[in-house]
Amino acid sequence: MTTPMLELRGVSRHFGSLKAVEDVSFSVAPGSRHAVIGPNGAGKSTLFALIAGTHAATTGSVLLNGDDVTGVAEHQRVARGLARTFQHSSLFLTATVAENLMLAAQRRAGRTSWSMFRPATRQTTLLEDGRQLLDRVGLADRSSDRAGALSHGERRQLEVAVALACRPQLLLLDEPAAGMSASETARLMSLIKNLPSEVTVMIVEHDLDLVFGVADTMTVLHLGQHLVSGSPAEVRASPEVQSAYLGAENTSELFPDDPSPSVPEAQS
Repeated sequence: MTTPMLELRGVSRHFGSLKAVEDVSFSVAPGSRHAVIGPNGAGKSTLFALIAGTHAATTGSVLLNGDDVTGVAEHQRVARGLARTFQHSSLFLTATVAENLMLAAQRRAGRTSWSMFRPATRQTTLLEDGRQLLDRVGLADRSSDRAGALSHGERRQLEVAVALACRPQLLLLDEPAAGMSASETARLMSLIKNLPSEVTVMIVEHDLDLVFGVADTMTVLHLGQHLVSGSPAEVRASPEVQSAYLGAENTSELFPDDPSPSVPEAQS
């Protein structure tokens, strides 16, 4: 039996009397593209914070690749193969695109500053890895530009590259398409679909066209609780999901049969 990349066992997070997440259990298979969706206030971002270690679980357990990391600090989870993007930019806007990647690579290696005594081969490897990542996310020609000079969509692309620079086994994308135009969303969709197969991807996103275009498995939250998990087709057909979103069963317009726009595949 394959060990799940991520397993949640009865995870809850309470803020006083507010039960933001309550007794949530599900698993994420290695290499999958797993979406977490739900109406506003469903607890999606709080759940991501519990997985990443930003918030401590009130009850329950979080297992990463079979290891219990419930009491493990956020930076230690990064060292164990977890990376995350955020709803709001976490880039260093005055640094160049390449420098943002270098800082992420150093953070992954447990360093906080450059050293003039670091072996040149190591420096060269970091630079080459950075160039490959920028090429993957479509920013190869922007490496020397300041991050603050990038468009909103390009900053999102850079944030994915920064997360990948941490060499994650599990990548959490928290509303990556927020504020994007249709063309930027299409580029992001292509980027997510063409991420390395060895990287497991979890995504929280309100744009259901994007979600149904990239996810092979989905989990739906409602009022902080786990409602259903399954394939996109199973979730689309679920009366419980339809009711949670619109409060009625007559929801033929909620999930189109083929919601994803045509997205070009990466050239080999």
